[in-house]
Amino acid sequence: MNVTHTIFAAHFKHQQLGFGPLLNVFHMATRLRLQRHGKKGQPFYHIVAADTRAKRDGRFIEKVGTYNPNTNPATIEVVHDRALYWLQVGAEMSHTTRAILKYKGVVYHNHLLNGVRKGALTEEQATKKFEAWVQEKEGKINQSASKIAAAADAAEAKALAAEKEVNEARAKELSSKQAELAAEASAAQAAADAEAAAAAAPAAEEAPAAEEAPATEEAPAAEEAPAAEEAPATEEAPAAEEAPAAEEAPAAEEAPAAEEAPAAEEAPAAEEKPADDAPAKEEGEA
Repeated sequence: MNVTHTIFAAHFKHQQLGFGPLLNVFHMATRLRLQRHGKKGQPFYHIVAADTRAKRDGRFIEKVGTYNPNTNPATIEVVHDRALYWLQVGAEMSHTTRAILKYKGVVYHNHLLNGVRKGALTEEQATKKFEAWVQEKEGKINQSASKIAAAADAAEAKALAAEKEVNEARAKELSSKQAELAAEASAAQAAADAEAAAAAAPAAEEAPAAEEAPATEEAPAAEEAPAAEEAPATEEAPAAEEAPAAEEAPAAEEAPAAEEAPAAEEAPAAEEKPADDAPAKEEGEA
């Protein structure tokens, strides 16, 4: 009798005893695998026992846990007894599911139970070994989680320190720019004030000059006017007298010379004419 005949004989026997549906489950290829859920970029998986002929996200027999890889460390929840049951009845495991169940100790527990069934050790020994393994695993998990948390805190502190340095550098740069702008504004204001002062100084000088000039000019005018009126009265007479005295002396000297010659010449003419006329008159009378 080969293996096929043995399977059919066992199936017939179990159907007679009323275990037909259970044997059908045993005979089909049951597989513990992941069923994808969640949204794009953030997957969330269910650990299910399903027929290998079913689609990945299709029908399944039983859900035995969940797996969330979006957290650090990953969040894993497994119904230990049900996952162990499926391993005991011969269900296969996908690669990821095997890693998850090894991480949670289901595979190790199944190995210990197989050893108990074979008589390699007692059930109490298997239980003690499994509990010791669980404690050690929990310590490692907690240590790893603490390291991850410490690394995350260190990274956050480093990021905050870097951000603080950047903010301080920006604040320093901003303060320097503001100081430069304030210096430029003060320099521009000082230049504007200097220009305004320079423009106001000539105006201030011209205004007093305009006010003082009439006073200084009008006062002499008022004073000079009587002087001009009085001076001719007192001074013009001597000037008029002295000037002719200075001029008349040469005139007196030159004038007689100029006048005497014609006088001497004209006088005989005047005298000669009557002499000529007189005979004429005498001849007429005659």
